[in-house]
Amino acid sequence: MDESENKTSNPRVASGAATLGDIINVRFSRRGFLASASAAAAASGFGCATGAPQARGAKTTRNFDFAEITRGADGDHHAPEGYHTDILLRWGDAVFADSPSFDPYQQSAAAQERQFGFNNDFIGYYSLDAKADGRQRGLLCVNHEFTSTDLMFPGLAGRELTQRECEIEMAAHGSTVIEIEQDGEGGWRPVVSSPYNRRVTAGSTPMEITGPAAGSDRLKTDDDPTGREAIGTMNNCAGAITPWGTYLMAEENINGYFLGELETDHPEAENHKRFGVPAGWYQWGRYYDRFDISKTPNEPNRFGWVVEVDILDPASTPKKRTAMGRLKHEGAENVVAPDGRVVFYMGDDQQFDYVYKFVTARAFDPDNREANRDLLDDGVLYVARFDADGGVAWLPLIFGESPLTPDNGFYSQGDVLIETRRAADLLGATPMDRPEDVEPNPVTGRVYVMLTNNIARKTDETDAANPRGPNAFGHIIEIIEPGGDFTSTRSRWEMLVRCGDPAVPEIGAAWNDATSENGWFGAPDNCAVDPQGRLWVATDGNPYTGANDGLWAVSTDGALRGTGRAFFRAPNGAEITGPRFAPDGETLFLSVQHPGDGRTANFEAPTTRWPDFKDGAPPRPAVVAIRKKGGGPIGG
Repeated sequence: MDESENKTSNPRVASGAATLGDIINVRFSRRGFLASASAAAAASGFGCATGAPQARGAKTTRNFDFAEITRGADGDHHAPEGYHTDILLRWGDAVFADSPSFDPYQQSAAAQERQFGFNNDFIGYYSLDAKADGRQRGLLCVNHEFTSTDLMFPGLAGRELTQRECEIEMAAHGSTVIEIEQDGEGGWRPVVSSPYNRRVTAGSTPMEITGPAAGSDRLKTDDDPTGREAIGTMNNCAGAITPWGTYLMAEENINGYFLGELETDHPEAENHKRFGVPAGWYQWGRYYDRFDISKTPNEPNRFGWVVEVDILDPASTPKKRTAMGRLKHEGAENVVAPDGRVVFYMGDDQQFDYVYKFVTARAFDPDNREANRDLLDDGVLYVARFDADGGVAWLPLIFGESPLTPDNGFYSQGDVLIETRRAADLLGATPMDRPEDVEPNPVTGRVYVMLTNNIARKTDETDAANPRGPNAFGHIIEIIEPGGDFTSTRSRWEMLVRCGDPAVPEIGAAWNDATSENGWFGAPDNCAVDPQGRLWVATDGNPYTGANDGLWAVSTDGALRGTGRAFFRAPNGAEITGPRFAPDGETLFLSVQHPGDGRTANFEAPTTRWPDFKDGAPPRPAVVAIRKKGGGPIGG
C-alpha cells in the first residue's frame, strides 16, 4: 500500500546532517569509485552511477534477453512480445468446490470466505509432487492486503459502510492458499477440489500468539485474558515461504484499522503514537469494540507481527511469531546461512523507519520438518545502521542490554518486541526512505533493499544511505554479507540505483548508461530473485513519473550493473506486487493490485474495468501467470 503521503512517526529524524554534496563526495567520489570498480565497469562509463561492482570472487549472473516494452498508461496490461499472460485467479473466484459464484452486486461475508480475496499482494509457491505425466503442481499462497472500498461496493457515494459491508471487507482480507497445476499446454489452473485449499481472514480465523511477547499483560484483552490468542490478520503485504515449507504473512499498515482516542497519559498512548494508531482508514471500529482503542486499548499490540501458516495442514492454527518484532512488516524473505541458521530480512514500510534481520537461534533441519516447527520463536532480531564508510552494523534488540532497560521503560523482551520501533530508535538505527521488500540472493550472497521514497526528508536530513531530500523516486541499496555469511553483524553496502528520470539532472537519478528511456522507474517496492540469481523490481508510485506501475529487470553485476529493462506494465490505477517464479524459472506469477483506482474512481466509474472489461462489472485484482511462448526461462 502506498504510504508516501503519510507523515513519519519517527522522532529521530536527523538534524544538522551532512549536506547532499558532502555525502556524494564521501560515497561517490571518483577516487573511491576507481579504487573499487572493475575495468569493464569503468569502461562502460558507469562510474558516476552506482558505486562498486561485483565483489572479487562473487558469482555473476546471466544478462536479460527480452524485447523491452514501452512506458505508458492505459487500461490493459502489457508484456514483451513472445510471452503469454494468463489470468489465473481474480477477486471472487472459487477457492473450493462449493464456492458460490461471484456476484459483485450481491456480496456476503459467507460467500467471500469461500472466494479469492481482494487486493492480492505477496505470492508464494510451494512445490508438490508432480503428476504422473510430469506436469507441475504446487500451492500458491497469496496475501490479500487491503480492500479498496470505493471500488469494491456499488452505491457508496456519500454514505458510511454498513456492518454487513465491514464484515465482507474482513472476509476479503487475509490470504488464500490454493493448489494449482499445469494444464496440458504448459499453462496453469486452480484445483478447487484440493484438500490443501484454505482462506485465512481478518474476521474469523483464530491465531496463536507465540514467542517472547506471548502472554504479556500488554496483549491481554477482555476477549483474550491470556494474551495468547487473537482473531485474524490484516494488511498482509509481502511475506515468504520458509525452507521447511510454511507460509509467512507480514502484517504491515495495521494502524489504519483502528478508531477512537486514548488519554495522553494512558500507558499505551506513546506506543500507539509511534505506530500511527489510530489512522481510521476503515470503519470496523463502529461495529466491533476491538477496533476502537478507547474500548480495547491493547488490541493494536496484537497486530504488526509476522504470521506463520502451516500450508500442509489446512486445519492448523496460524501463529503470530513475536520474536520477529512488531513493525509495519513489508515481508520476511529468508535464506539459509552457511551454519544452517535461517536469516529473515524485513523492511519497516514508513518514512524514516528501519531495515531489520532476524537470525534463528537453531539451525534448520532439512530432514525433519517437525524439528523446525517453532524455529521462529527463538533468535535475535537486529536493526541496521548504515554508515558513511560503506559499513552496516547490525544492532541486536535484546532486553537488558543498554539502552533497552527499565530506565527506558522496557521491563522484558516482550516489551522490546512490542515496541520494536522505539527500541530501534534508542539503538541509533538509520532512518530510511520507506524500506519495503528486502530480498537475499542465495546465488550471489547479496541482499537488495527496496527504498520506495520519502518526500518528507529535507535536504539537511540526508545521510549516506539516503542521499536525496526530498526523495520522490526512491533507490535500491545492495548489502554485501561477508563471505556469504548472512548471520554476520558487520556487513557492507553499496548503492545499486537511484531511481527517477536520468534525463532530468536535478532529480539526481543514477542508472547505467545502457538504461533506455523505458528502463528507468520510480518507487521500487516488491522484488524477486529468479532461479538464475537475477533481480526483478515491481513499483508502487511510478505513475508520478508519467507512466503506470510495472515490473523491471535490473542487472546487478558486470558491465550492465544498474541497468533497468521494462518487462510488464500494469493497467490504470494498479500496482504490481508479489513477483514469484516457479522453481524452473519458466513461469512468473504477478499480483495486479487495485486496478481501476484513481482519485475519484469508484465501483461505477473505475479508471479501467480490467481484467473482464464487462460493462457494469468492477475491476478485479488478479494473479497473472506469465510464460514464454515455446518455453524457456522468463527474461531469457
